[in-house]
Amino acid sequence: MRLFSKRLAKSVSPEMTVEVTESRGVRQLQLGTQAIQSAMRISRPWDLELAYTRAMMAFLLFRAGPEEVLMIGLGGGSLAKFIRKYRPQTRITAVEISPQVVAAARGHFFLPEDDAHLRVLIEDGAAYVPAHPASADVILLDGFDAGNQVESLAALDFYQACRRALKPGGVLVVNLWGRDPGFATWFSRLSAAFDGEVAWLPVMGKSNVIVFALAEGDGRARLARAEIDRLAKKWGLDFATFGRELRWADEAAPLLDKKR
Repeated sequence: MRLFSKRLAKSVSPEMTVEVTESRGVRQLQLGTQAIQSAMRISRPWDLELAYTRAMMAFLLFRAGPEEVLMIGLGGGSLAKFIRKYRPQTRITAVEISPQVVAAARGHFFLPEDDAHLRVLIEDGAAYVPAHPASADVILLDGFDAGNQVESLAALDFYQACRRALKPGGVLVVNLWGRDPGFATWFSRLSAAFDGEVAWLPVMGKSNVIVFALAEGDGRARLARAEIDRLAKKWGLDFATFGRELRWADEAAPLLDKKR
């Protein structure tokens, strides 16, 4: 990949290496590995280039009109920009521990400056979430550091804090790597923290698995009521496929056994 891309920026600190590259009209963010954390097509900077980010938006099947979205992990800001475009009245708070990542998002991925509907905080999400109970309709959790899950953002007590941070009817959305040796542990912790009210969506042959943990036990009923055609028209995403491919925790045994 490096042979066909140009480097736009590289920032190295004791905690993290942040690199921005561009190839064939697509700009990419990497955090010390070849794994692509964020991607943006220059001609469509507000769209979601990566499949896993599109899948994370399937939370709309459960919570169609979020007023407050909390992001733990900013990346290039793709999800924040997308939500701003299609539902500008939503208030977004993005918590990112690395000032290097924030600088890359603002300097290279067109993330807007803060205003009444967007706040970017350089803080530790593991500390922020427990301090803000009942504050979010949706939490988008994408917590990776140099290719690994951040342990403090995948602990049972953190997932429990996420549940407390959700308002009634709220949804926690977690991006997991399907090939992560700790996948079964993270999934089991999520299921325990949310009393089994957990659904999952495979992406790209399970290279990513997006997990939806619901604060209340009515997920299947909400999915059945989802206005799929209206959502698809408003957001431009394939919600019909999301709905067909969505699975529940009690259907996860083969997925978990494979990871043991």
